[in-house]
Amino acid sequence: MFLRVAMVAQTLALLVQAVTAGLLLSSPGGRALHAATAVVVAVAVLAHLVAAIVTRSRAAILPAVAMLVMTLVQMALGMVHAKALHVPVGVLMFGVSLLRLGQVWPARRVQAAAA
Repeated sequence: MFLRVAMVAQTLALLVQAVTAGLLLSSPGGRALHAATAVVVAVAVLAHLVAAIVTRSRAAILPAVAMLVMTLVQMALGMVHAKALHVPVGVLMFGVSLLRLGQVWPARRVQAAAA
């Protein structure tokens, strides 16, 4: 359960980060907001890693570690203003987070009524 909550928080944080990236390009205060949401993303990714460690599943821990590495790389790229790499890595992170969310979220099973 905690893993699902952490994954939802991480995915939402990454979505908000993408929105603030757009604000960065269109408004003067966008840079501060984008930097602040980067911290939120880092916290959400760390929560995801903690939740994965608590589950004690290699299938959950390895993607969480990969997401942490991508987050650190993303933050470094943003600090040096390497937009040519920063933007694609951000899109990749959001896509991976959505994929992992789909994997940890249980599918609803519809039971067929007996005829």
